[in-house]
Amino acid sequence: MLLDKILLAPYYWSLRLRHKLYDCGAKKSCDSPVPTICIGNITVGGTGKTPHTEMLIRILKESPEWGGKNIAVLSRGYKRKSKGFQTVDENGSARMYGDEPLQIKRKFPEITVAVDKDRVHGCKMLAEGAENPDGTKTPPADIIILDDAFQYRALRPTFSIVLIDYWRPIFKDHLLPAGHLRDIPERMHKADLVIVTKCPAYIDQWEKSKWIERLGFKGKVFFSTIGYEDPAPVFTEGDPRYIHSQRLILFTGIANDTPLAKQLSGRYSIVRRFRFGDHHKFSTSDIMTIDRAAAKFSTAIVATTEKDAQRLYDSKGMTARLKERMFKIPIRADFVSEDEKKMFAETIERATTLR
Repeated sequence: MLLDKILLAPYYWSLRLRHKLYDCGAKKSCDSPVPTICIGNITVGGTGKTPHTEMLIRILKESPEWGGKNIAVLSRGYKRKSKGFQTVDENGSARMYGDEPLQIKRKFPEITVAVDKDRVHGCKMLAEGAENPDGTKTPPADIIILDDAFQYRALRPTFSIVLIDYWRPIFKDHLLPAGHLRDIPERMHKADLVIVTKCPAYIDQWEKSKWIERLGFKGKVFFSTIGYEDPAPVFTEGDPRYIHSQRLILFTGIANDTPLAKQLSGRYSIVRRFRFGDHHKFSTSDIMTIDRAAAKFSTAIVATTEKDAQRLYDSKGMTARLKERMFKIPIRADFVSEDEKKMFAETIERATTLR
């Protein structure tokens, strides 16, 4: 970390000072009225926070302790246009709530999903039972998942999980702008648990041991994979016959679309590929560019990520051709083994009930 401490010294030491102020109590950290689980990372994007948040929701719903109780998710709502605390309506827009909270709400309409830049205030609102846009009230949350809140030191979570990308290990990375680290790597040791994400489907015990040794993390380390499910139509006009096409046009606005492209290339010939920035707002010009490619390759399926699909409902200029041929690729995170899943579930339940 010589590069970080010398060439990037102002950023490095400002981060160190900020954490020191919280650690010594000079800056205040608050507890939530109900148990909270924080899912975060040390790097900028690409570790799979949203699919792991969804995985945690599934595990809590199956839990003897939390199954049947009121589970809530609180997010900042990155790049949303609204202000303050908002509960997410599944029929709303990414412009209002952000793409990731909207995706989670549409997948799990039975739970409460909310956005608030002030996580302390957001937890208080959820614990009390917040008011929905239609005037109804959400049930008071029994447990809250904090999406991307590891750097939010004003709130002290009950349990913290840090995600580390298998293909971008923090011990080989550097602070921004030289690398992808948004925080000092030693902050990882403040987490209760680490998940190495996006692992190959088959990772043996020797490789796991080497990872744990390189990380130097004293707590539990788990390993997960990312899988992609069958294409699903983005719009109601979607024609399922295009799923069986041999050609595919891919467009994405995420941090890293290489795993998705690799997965799809095993099934389709990718004839055009458009890559935009993370959380990209698709303009009319972007839609026209994709539509021209669809016109050129008249039998090709047009595919995007599940997260990008949330922003497409806000896009102007969507043609009938694209609505018919546009499909999203659902993503799912799972542990590499059932034993790890069981151990993780037991760890979470124990940590959130003994408080």
